[in-house]
Amino acid sequence: MRADPLAITLMMVIGDRRRGGAISVEPRINDRIRVPEVRLVGPQGEQVGIVRIEDALRLAQESDLDLVEVAPMAKPPVCKLMDYGKFKYEAAVKSREARKNQAHTVIKEMKLRPKIDQHDYDTKKGHVVRFLKAGDKVKITIMFRGREQSRPELGLRLLAKLAEDVQDLGFVEATPKQDGRNMIMVLAPHRTKATQMRSPETFIESIAADA
Repeated sequence: MRADPLAITLMMVIGDRRRGGAISVEPRINDRIRVPEVRLVGPQGEQVGIVRIEDALRLAQESDLDLVEVAPMAKPPVCKLMDYGKFKYEAAVKSREARKNQAHTVIKEMKLRPKIDQHDYDTKKGHVVRFLKAGDKVKITIMFRGREQSRPELGLRLLAKLAEDVQDLGFVEATPKQDGRNMIMVLAPHRTKATQMRSPETFIESIAADA
């Protein structure tokens, strides 16, 4: 069983506070481990047992590995034999991958009227296309006024048309829902090839199912 680099990195060692030492995120290794005995774990995760620190350091030297304290609060502390340089490299790689995967998704909003003219529609659609290409989600809000509120089908048709027009760039993540005088739908960009795009037919069927 291999040690999880991220888990071990979380082990923190308190510096000498009397000298104003800072808190270090580096685990203690080799000669920095100053306890009489440790619970030793082998390089493959095998349990060696409780041994004197001198014996643990000797085994590390003979194996050309480092002795790394992975659970300093345990009694006795748990130490593992490992290649610490390789461990630090793997931890750095995992940290970079984690940051890369934490893509911040921005939700833009586009407001339309149910009886919008073609020119205004094309302009609004252009903004939606730009947002989706940038990787942002788009909240589409249809605003009803007066008697328009008695004709929700106008909003549904407009949203279905917009979903169809931008289907190459995004899919319907949240089907239309009535919110007071407004009707709201959320479009999301295609992230990967595995993302399932909802066709206009599926879109209309889902509306009927929700009705």
